[in-house]
Amino acid sequence: MSAIFAALSGVQVLGTILGGIGAKKEADLEAFNIETERKFNSAAASQQARARMDEYDSATATNLASFAAAGRDIGSDRSVEAFLDKQREVATEDVSRIKTQETRASNQYKAEQARTKRSGKTALATSLFSAAGQTAGSYSRYNDIKT
Repeated sequence: MSAIFAALSGVQVLGTILGGIGAKKEADLEAFNIETERKFNSAAASQQARARMDEYDSATATNLASFAAAGRDIGSDRSVEAFLDKQREVATEDVSRIKTQETRASNQYKAEQARTKRSGKTALATSLFSAAGQTAGSYSRYNDIKT
């Protein structure tokens, strides 16, 4: 009878510990996925910023060609200079906005990853404490049954 009681108690304790280990591994995998998503988001933002600057360069070349074809002196025409300065300012602001959004998203991903890792560690620790409590309770019940 005592061997059966010990075996059942051991299975219960082992199940509790394995549940905690499983929860930790699941949280670690989710944290890895969050980090991967953060990196993809960062790469996408870099590509978007590069595309915006390529668009600016292309539009600038087109505008310069149009101004030259219209007979305007690109080097001394103040309105052409003002137009190009404004286009440069808009493109720079766009790229700055893209980078700011990427930084915010990255920080959110990092916070989510930290919360996920913490929940996994907490689940594991909780399972270990619970298993210790189950072991102590089983030992106490065994002593009560034995006497």
